Amino acid sequence: MTHNNHEEDSEIIYGLEPSWFAHSATLRIHGQEVDFDSLSRNLGLQPTYKHRKGEKRGVRSNFDAWHYQAPIDEEQPLEEHIMALWEVLKPHVGYLKSLQAQYKVDVFCGYRSNDQTAGFDVDHKCLELFTALEVPFSVSVITLE
Repeated sequence: MTHNNHEEDSEIIYGLEPSWFAHSATLRIHGQEVDFDSLSRNLGLQPTYKHRKGEKRGVRSNFDAWHYQAPIDEEQPLEEHIMALWEVLKPHVGYLKSLQAQYKVDVFCGYRSNDQTAGFDVDHKCLELFTALEVPFSVSVITLE
């Protein structure tokens, strides 16, 4: 993965603080009456976040949520997050696809930076995860000034 920016140039030309980048990739399972224990047992993973319908998380949620984010430092490239997630999910593709009949299953990718002219690349191997689960590859992009 590469960032399409020139950190040195932005500091000199714009006088900005050094550029920073944060990435994430999270398996999300949302729905009604999600069996958290069954998910954890079948996937062999403990959720990094979960909540029940009606719990307040800024606003009250109208669904249960079970999330797993691979333990990769957010400063590492997005493709490392995706590949780490893929490694633990690959043996469970059939199970995850079977859950799609009852729950919303997706992979949430995040990209945050203070550099408004930056970009990123994702290696083609990362797309295996999305193809296998038959979910869209999408990235939430947040740039801060």
